[in-house]
Amino acid sequence: MNHDKIINIAVIAHVDAGKSTLVDAFLNQSGVFRANQEVVDCVMDSNSLERERGITIYSKNCSIRYKDYKINIVDTPGHSDFSSEVERVIRTVDTVILLVDSIEGPMPQTRFVLQKSLEQGLKPILVINKIDKPNHRAEEVVDMTFDLFVDLNANDEQLDFPILYGIGKQGIMQYDLDTPSDNIEPLLETIVKQVGEYPKEDDAPLQMQISALGYDNFIGRLGIGRVYKGTVRDGQTIQISDNDGKLRTGRIAKLMTYEGLKQVPIEEVSSGDIAVIAGITDIS
Repeated sequence: MNHDKIINIAVIAHVDAGKSTLVDAFLNQSGVFRANQEVVDCVMDSNSLERERGITIYSKNCSIRYKDYKINIVDTPGHSDFSSEVERVIRTVDTVILLVDSIEGPMPQTRFVLQKSLEQGLKPILVINKIDKPNHRAEEVVDMTFDLFVDLNANDEQLDFPILYGIGKQGIMQYDLDTPSDNIEPLLETIVKQVGEYPKEDDAPLQMQISALGYDNFIGRLGIGRVYKGTVRDGQTIQISDNDGKLRTGRIAKLMTYEGLKQVPIEEVSSGDIAVIAGITDIS
């Protein structure tokens, strides 16, 4: 089995800051949508209730390929109402992209998820979006964001965050305001440089934490989470630890992972990657 280098990222953004268009650009430029396929805009807002309320509740992860990396884009709940879910999800990623509007600056809604990311020791990447607006104040917004990091007790390493400038709708990211670009490669390069690949621990005993749930009409409840250590295999018998540490045995009836927008069946998922498991009815 070909073991990719794995990086997991999450995008933190206020409702209108452009999270969905950024994710669409990732998918478009990594060839997830073939030329003859209709592009479904706003991938991350697929649930109609969410389109209306502008919040993300269910997990809508996806993945892209860049060079020899598989980059999983893990969805984060945008609300502090889901604080335990936010924490679980943030533990499954290697870095977060903080997407900030070039005029509005950092919004209160992003504060909570950013705080959790900093507490987990992640080193965020700042993207100032919509720099095509004639009245943008990108430099000022960078200063405002720096102040927010200080306010949230970021350490020196976290305060030294990389900054990119972009027009998410056009799929453009650039290293600075004066260096034009026509794609999002500067952001992808920054992600790879910022975190590198997840350390391979495929031979260790299996450790996986469920960070989100899904449901499939045919196979029932799905547990979604990162494989921290070891390798998980289709049909494998596993030990499940409940919240109070009690162990029980279960068997994986179906194993899937993310390729592009789809959950695809797979024989095994190695350390670092996101796995989707079915067959354990009371997984939580």
